Amino acid sequence: MDPERWQRISPLLDALFELEPPARELRLAQLREEDPALADELQTLITLDESHEDFLSEPLIPPLSALRAGGEVGPYRLERLLGEGGMGQVWLAARADGLYQRRVALKLLRPGLADSNLRLRFSRERQILARLAHPHIARLLDAGISSDGLPYLALEYVEGEPITDYCRNHQLPLEQRLRMFHQICDAVSHAHANLIVHRDLKPSNILVTPSGDVRLLDFGIAKLLDSDAPMIEQTRTGVRAFTLHYAAPEQVRGEPVTTMTDVYALGVVLFELLTDTKPYRLKRQTDAEWEEAILAADPQRPSHTVLRRAEDAGADVHALRRHARMLSGDLDNIVLKTLSKRPEHRYPSVEALALDLSRYEAGRPVQARPQNLGYRFGKYLRRHRWALATGTLVAVVLTAALAIVAWQARQAVAEAGRAQAMQDFMVGVFESARGTPEGQALDLRGLLDDSLDRGNRELALQPRARAELLGVIARLRIGLGDYREALVLLNRQAGVLETAADAPVSLQLESLTQRGQALRLLGEPRQCIGLMQPALPTARREQAQLPPQVSEFYSQLGRCRRDNGERQGARQLFERSLTLRRDDRDDVGTVENLIDLANLQADAGQSGAALQGYQQARTQLQQKVGARHALMVEIGSHMASLQQGLEQIDAAEQSAANAFALGLEVYGAQHPATLSLRRQLAGLHIEQGRYAMADRELREAIALQQRRVHAGGDPAETKRGASELGRLQRQLGLVAWERGDNATALASMQHAVALARREEDNARLADALFDQARLLHAIGRDRAALKSLTEARDLRIARFGPRHALIGDSDRLLGVIELSLGQHDQGMAHLAQAVTLTRSGYGSTHPNTREAELSLAHAQALEGDDGALTRLDALAGLSHGDLDLRRTAWRAQAYAAQLRCHGPDRDTAMARLETLQEQLREAQPDGGAIPREVAAIVRGCG
Repeated sequence: MDPERWQRISPLLDALFELEPPARELRLAQLREEDPALADELQTLITLDESHEDFLSEPLIPPLSALRAGGEVGPYRLERLLGEGGMGQVWLAARADGLYQRRVALKLLRPGLADSNLRLRFSRERQILARLAHPHIARLLDAGISSDGLPYLALEYVEGEPITDYCRNHQLPLEQRLRMFHQICDAVSHAHANLIVHRDLKPSNILVTPSGDVRLLDFGIAKLLDSDAPMIEQTRTGVRAFTLHYAAPEQVRGEPVTTMTDVYALGVVLFELLTDTKPYRLKRQTDAEWEEAILAADPQRPSHTVLRRAEDAGADVHALRRHARMLSGDLDNIVLKTLSKRPEHRYPSVEALALDLSRYEAGRPVQARPQNLGYRFGKYLRRHRWALATGTLVAVVLTAALAIVAWQARQAVAEAGRAQAMQDFMVGVFESARGTPEGQALDLRGLLDDSLDRGNRELALQPRARAELLGVIARLRIGLGDYREALVLLNRQAGVLETAADAPVSLQLESLTQRGQALRLLGEPRQCIGLMQPALPTARREQAQLPPQVSEFYSQLGRCRRDNGERQGARQLFERSLTLRRDDRDDVGTVENLIDLANLQADAGQSGAALQGYQQARTQLQQKVGARHALMVEIGSHMASLQQGLEQIDAAEQSAANAFALGLEVYGAQHPATLSLRRQLAGLHIEQGRYAMADRELREAIALQQRRVHAGGDPAETKRGASELGRLQRQLGLVAWERGDNATALASMQHAVALARREEDNARLADALFDQARLLHAIGRDRAALKSLTEARDLRIARFGPRHALIGDSDRLLGVIELSLGQHDQGMAHLAQAVTLTRSGYGSTHPNTREAELSLAHAQALEGDDGALTRLDALAGLSHGDLDLRRTAWRAQAYAAQLRCHGPDRDTAMARLETLQEQLREAQPDGGAIPREVAAIVRGCG
């Protein structure tokens, strides 16, 4: 019998076995009128069952072959059997091939559950499930099929006991059970974020280690078993792809599963954690009756289940009744919402379920109940019951109420006084700015310094107001790009908050968040994580009451983790923040997190997906807030970088130009974000061959950066500004060289060298000396070029060693200069060495490797090496997508034509040179070093 036929017959056969003989005959008669062949098959099976006691006693899917301890399955050696079920066996095993020493839980699947494409699907799913890196998930380590066709899964071995057994054996209170359930939700939410549904959540898949940590097992195994072929659901034999007692109605009906299926299973697990029993009360524990209950019966309320146990209990009756009162109300409704028959009536996500439980634990209204005024007011009273329940007598109640009102009035007066003091203070600060001479711009930084001095005097006796003032000024300093000054202010604010007795948690979280932001902007992500990570439990505890502050805390900590290379941890924090902000209808914050998530996609090389993420963020920002928001600057810069990487140079230039124009309007010309966009625009102009425009942008950026360096008082900030100024000077020198302005090029490069020497930055000094050597060689000053290059090469060897790829770059230029000076053998040796080092360090297709190959092939071809001329032709055919590869290809074409223009292929060579000049005029409208070199080759060819 094929599986599809058995799927139809199996439930009918189960129903007939449950009927008495007369009712069974009547039902068979009805079926025979509809489908005689089906009725005959059913009659035959019933007869066989009545005449053979062992008929249908074995599973439809054959059992596993006999396995013994010491046997091998694939690369694993079996040690002992851990468990066995309808889907297979689980063994404790270890690697038999000695590849690594690790014990695993080896799950052996019955071959009947696997489709014909299982080997290919195992390989694909292993890559998907490798993304599951979470402290509460036992990871899938390996998957495959043994030589005798036995499918297996190697899982992280977890030594523990099912969560329901652990809670029952240790008699854990409700608070600890809910805390463990939060860990389960966090793990399942992580998997859902990676597009993986568990499909078989149950206590035996949720173990608790001896240390009390929860580990979720078998994540994704149902996904591995899923296939397009129909799976046999055999209720009499118990063979299933899921556990019936925890299956959602859609699973029983054979419908597609979603994340809401896992929400239902979590509801069953939560019911068991709260009541130590299952949600349906059945007369007979048969599969057919379980299926009927899951599809049609209403689950019991957890509190009613506990009360029913209390009626049958002895000494524990009072404890059970107290427990029932704790479950009554919110927890009842939360559980029933998760167990709704229709998926759309359940929680939309696991995070929504966990957030509702957090609201319950914080004493706030839950979403599982209607939000009427009486309910919300009752929750408020219970949250403040100790302040209100001071007695039962009317006089005492009135006295307590009056005391509370009086206290609140004093607090309101104090708060109003503090707000008025802050208002008067800020008005006074701006009134003092009236003394600015007419026609001069307002010195905002000076105004902030004056306000700080005045605040220290006038708010000395109001520490909370003074702390808030420091936070406001620090935030303004960050907006101006003065990150170091902002951090100093924030550290002072932290000191004030430590001494303030009435500092609220919201202000403390804001202070930590801003300090972390300042550290990150200063390039210190590790310090940011060290500062903010200890406060993460506080943020989680307060997220239901302080969603704006906590969401910003999550976002900043996530950005620090991203800058530190912790992408997965950053993603979890961004997703938490995004959930809170969407619930709180924070449009700007939502856009920030969309940008954060797109940044992670860009980091992972998913350029197309990241570009779509930025476009979604930009569209939402335009619709909800407006097109002139500062976040548009950040989005434009990110989009320009991605478009440049995708070779969409014109689109990248447009995105960067629009962002730069808005940055000038929002931030001003000297802000780091605006300066960065100006440099980005200059780089795009260089790639477009528009050197005049690049020169203008770089000169303006240098002038602004010099102003920042001279104005900076902090030594670290000054050093960072000087390094950036040196980089701009180097870039300007190279652009001046492309324009043929050798004097400006050398002056800029000498300035960059001098800045690096003054700051004792050997890495930047080596780079500046290398570029200076390139310029000196290009204008024919090879002796001076050799001196600069030798110093640069020695600095690089001292830092990286003699086999680094940067030494290969130095050797390439060294070889070219030595050949120009007539040092033939040394020059050819250095060129060969350059090819070797760049290939091993960069890879064979890297632009620097291609440049080294070009220099060597050109030198060999000039000596009459026909093979070298062939290599020049190959380099001439390189892809023109990358700017550096494009330059190499142009020069290779020119050199090959130069070698042929005086021989029999002269006409072809001259035609190629003419075509090349046309390409260069289109690609580099402002000319450049390569067009000048090609023009010189054309003149030399006559």
